[in-house]
Amino acid sequence: MVVQRIIRSEMSLRGVKYQGLSDKLAEIGVTQTADNLRNKVNKGILGADLLLQILYVLKARPLSVEMMAEILAASDDQ
Repeated sequence: MVVQRIIRSEMSLRGVKYQGLSDKLAEIGVTQTADNLRNKVNKGILGADLLLQILYVLKARPLSVEMMAEILAASDDQ
């Protein structure tokens, strides 16, 4: 799943674990436990609002067609 790969990639680049992500979200008023986030990301069942909030708190790189193509290509190689 592209969304799952984007979030994991951004977390990895910043050395953020799910508890840290939960803490960062709490700072902007979003309550999500680390376990809840892990489940949502792994199952790909998070809404657009939460996706954007996650990308915001991670200070994620801008999404581009090229970035998504790289992620899709990498997933095809696995």
